[in-house]
This record gives sequence, structure tokens and C-alpha cells, in this order.
Amino acid sequence: MRLRSRCIETDGGKKLVDKELIIESVRYRYGELARGAADCCGERDGFAPGSGVYESTQIKDLPEEALMASAGCGNPNAIGELKQGETVVDLGSGGGIDCFIAANMVGETGRVIGVDMTPDMINLANENKVKVEAGNVEFRLAQIDKTGIDTDSVDVIISNCVIVLAPDKDAVFRESVRILKKGGRMHISDVMLTSELPDHVSSDMDNWTHCLAGAELIDVYIKRMRESGFSKVEITSNVSYREGLEEDWVSSIRSVNLLATN
Repeated sequence: MRLRSRCIETDGGKKLVDKELIIESVRYRYGELARGAADCCGERDGFAPGSGVYESTQIKDLPEEALMASAGCGNPNAIGELKQGETVVDLGSGGGIDCFIAANMVGETGRVIGVDMTPDMINLANENKVKVEAGNVEFRLAQIDKTGIDTDSVDVIISNCVIVLAPDKDAVFRESVRILKKGGRMHISDVMLTSELPDHVSSDMDNWTHCLAGAELIDVYIKRMRESGFSKVEITSNVSYREGLEEDWVSSIRSVNLLATN
């Protein structure tokens, strides 16, 4: 299945995003990824095993299906320390890899909630949950800007290369502030830019689902967070997202880790 390729139109120089088409496309693409991981015949081996951002001890006992379904750009659990007994929410939890790592860190007295809008990913995550016997983890089918989680109930939010896929990032950050306790933290690994992408890249639907077209300038991304209510936003790392491609614009794509405080 291929949805129509262009999702952005121009009105007086202003980009108009077809939000529903983006959501539909992202859900379909990551549903395919989940089904491929579950069948052990996916198109990719997953981000986690060869990325180098996860310690081998963090992932050595996780199911292969969880590793194959990983599609992140960082390790949000490495950005800031998780404490025993904390409640953690993973926005865009996929096959559950970051949830299971967080669950070990917060212990039996802690709680981890994975939120994902793709039914196949939720099904895969629940199958993986049984395999790792993660009794302190639950997965909820919802969009990350409408989690349904109680206000002021969460200590930490983590997210791994998912907010870039959201057509309304302001709504995601407002929702994050709403569910976080005062003084709560947000650990984000995401794709961001140092300069704008060419129009032919940013207007292609396939580039939305591959974490490119939805990427924003680092300063714009951080400004959105601050205007949504975060009192402090700190860049903890900023590295190249893709290497070895010839196009000049590729060098502007960065994998950035942020630590924010509510």
C-alpha cells in the first residue's frame, strides 16, 4: 500500500499539513514493522542491536521481536536517571523495548505505561511483556497527544524518535505537561534539524513515516516545549543522524537528546 506521496501544500508560503493522512500513513507503516517483527521476517533488524546506544546488559534478555521492532534514534533511558518506585510513560512505545528497560530501573514498586496508536504494535508489545514477565508494565492504545492518563500522575516521560512523527507537536507537549507531576522530567531522543529540508524532501509522505519530513529545527522544537509549559529544556547530546549520503541537506539532520523539566 502506498498513500499519495505529497502531504503538504503551500498557501502564501505557509505549509499546510494533512494531519489525518500523516497519522494514517504512520500507523500503517509501523503496523507493517510490528507484523514483520512478530513473524521474524521483517525488512530490518531493528535499531537497538547495532546502534551502540544501548548497553548490552540492557537488551540481552529482551525478546528478538522487541529488538526487531525498535525504530528509535537514541536511548531515552540513558538521558536521566530513573528511580525506584517512579511512574514512567513511554510515548510511542512500539514493541516495548524502552518500557522493559525502564521497568527494570524503576523496580517492582514502579510502574511503566507504554502508549502507542498502532494496534499491531500494542499486540506485539503485550506478547513481549508476557515473555519478559514484566508485571509492572502496561500498554495502552492511544495517540500520544491524547493519552487518557490522569493529570499530574507521572514522574517521567520517555520518547524515542516518535514526536517527530506527530503532525501537531504542540499538542503532544501540552499533553506531556498535563500528565507530568510538578518537577517531573521528560527524556526525549528525536530527529531534529540545523537547517530546513528541501521542499521535495519535506513534502514526501514516505519521508514523514521515515522521521524526516516531520523534523523541525532544534530551536523551534525547544521553543514549542517551553511555550507548552516546560520550565527547563537541556540538550544532552547532538549527533549526526545519517552518514554516507551525498545530498548536502543530509548533514542538517541530527539525532538529539533532550532533558526537560515540568
